[in-house]
Amino acid sequence: MLFSFCKTNSIGGGDNVVAKARSPNRDRALQIWLECNGDISNRELAEKLNEKEKTISNWKSRDQWNVVLQSGECSTTIKRESKTGAPKGNKNAVGNKGGAAPMRNSNAVTHGFFRKFFPEETLEIIEQLETRSPIDILWDNIVIQYTAIIRAQKIMYVQSKDEMIKELKKRKFEVVDTSTKDENSFEPVVTEEEYEFQFAWDRQATFLNAQSRAMVTLQSLIRQYEDMCSKGLATEEQRLRVEKLKLEVGKLQSGDDDRPTEVVVKRWSQ
Repeated sequence: MLFSFCKTNSIGGGDNVVAKARSPNRDRALQIWLECNGDISNRELAEKLNEKEKTISNWKSRDQWNVVLQSGECSTTIKRESKTGAPKGNKNAVGNKGGAAPMRNSNAVTHGFFRKFFPEETLEIIEQLETRSPIDILWDNIVIQYTAIIRAQKIMYVQSKDEMIKELKKRKFEVVDTSTKDENSFEPVVTEEEYEFQFAWDRQATFLNAQSRAMVTLQSLIRQYEDMCSKGLATEEQRLRVEKLKLEVGKLQSGDDDRPTEVVVKRWSQ
């Protein structure tokens, strides 16, 4: 069993070293995280193990979970380098006077900077992104953009040319004395109201312009994705899903959503 140690001050002024047993949930949390291939949040792990979310985050950082995931080595077998100096044989300071890194260098900025200034939720997202490939990140952007376009169909829907929306834009009040002989009281009274009217043709034009811009962005992302596929950076599954998406986008633009989607497989030479 692994132990951690902490110091406590005795009445006489001396230091007593007390051994604190390593929580079994610490290794269990890593095991669950690896089984999920890193695709589980700190909050979900905390709920599963009845631990604090901050505790899970500390374990993830101290035991180098991302390194374990990529290397396949147990966190307890990873060799810890000394905090002073660079590992033997590295060339961080080659060419610098005295063999040291130049002043104000940024060798250790990345994670240190993030951890110092970013909130815990942001750090968790960063850790999740470290395990994703560029083509997967690009596909995430495509899905998010396409989802926003589909959702807008319902939000911006115009039922008929006679449809008109009346929305309150501004309202002014005055406080009026409504006191009686027995009680003093004041009430706000509306003195002015300003409304904004949205006509069907104006809403439809706004929707078409917004959708056109969104489609241009989506098509640009798809072209980037296809370019990565053609360079042999994608699996067969990744190629097929963009072909299916292109057909769905085409049906959305033509207004024909009733036809079944047919995927044509294209193979690129490696």
